[in-house]
Amino acid sequence: MHNFSYARPRDIEAALRLAAQPGSQFIAGGTNLVDLMKGGVQMPGRLIDITRVTGLARIHELPQGGLRIGALATNADTAAHSLVRERYPLLSQAILAGASPQLRNMATTGGNLLQRTRCPFFYDIGFRECNKRNPGTGCAALGGFNRNHAILGTSEECIAVNPSDMSVALVALEAVVQIRSLRGVRQVPVAEFQRLPGDTPQHDTILGPGEMITAVDLPGNSLARHSHYLKVRDRASYAFALVSVAAALELEAGGVVKDARVVVGGVAHKPWRVAEARALLVGHHLELRSLEAVADAAVRGAQPRQDNAFKIPLMKRAVVRALSEASQAGRTGT
Repeated sequence: MHNFSYARPRDIEAALRLAAQPGSQFIAGGTNLVDLMKGGVQMPGRLIDITRVTGLARIHELPQGGLRIGALATNADTAAHSLVRERYPLLSQAILAGASPQLRNMATTGGNLLQRTRCPFFYDIGFRECNKRNPGTGCAALGGFNRNHAILGTSEECIAVNPSDMSVALVALEAVVQIRSLRGVRQVPVAEFQRLPGDTPQHDTILGPGEMITAVDLPGNSLARHSHYLKVRDRASYAFALVSVAAALELEAGGVVKDARVVVGGVAHKPWRVAEARALLVGHHLELRSLEAVADAAVRGAQPRQDNAFKIPLMKRAVVRALSEASQAGRTGT
């Protein structure tokens, strides 16, 4: 590991002043960044440890409704919080589907949003061709083994996927990221926080230099009763998704759909929102035909590579199953 300086500020203002200096990077749980530093993938000149910054680990209700989850709230605490489990079970399910209990005890809300792809060509510095790590060098995954890579929203510059389970649920819940810098505060929907690769895949998010995530806000209309997070992976635990689906429904009396949100993970550089879900489901009963129509819409425009074409039928089946499970959640009490 390379040499770096280390600072541990006690308040946000001090942290932001340090972050304004070139080569600085925030660290909290370190469950992703430390691995990247050990492997020589990332080499920050200064680490700013924000674990002692006060007020960033709180989870509390907002005056106008909804819930604020601090950037330093651990994944374990968030998933177990009574208000999250009661009002946003989709988020709790997604967090518990990720990593291991030990990692969830360390990983934070902000860190989860900022975690980087697990593409092996990105992680292995022996592969020079990686536009995400070395812009302009190419993408080794295009001609290499790409079973776990993206089928939607890709470019010829990068076909890596976003690994976060939490982000998929947050997009379905229409959460908003609170971002702070020395210039002030701004709010960005989680759906717009992560980026598609385009011709600049080295930029995973819209976060600018010197900016810090301080919290994530969940709206009051959570669609809590009828929601489900489905994760399909190679083994039952401690594995990243081949395909995941966050499905949330609001049902009227008689089972007619009043609102619907479907977001897919493991298939793109960011959580992939199926925008057509609302139009295809609202005003109708949940019948197999309508669920399959949403599944068809979800894979529209997919561009599989030589090893990951299986994700298309897998994704379609996962969308149908997740919506079916979500429709039953409020009735079964799950």
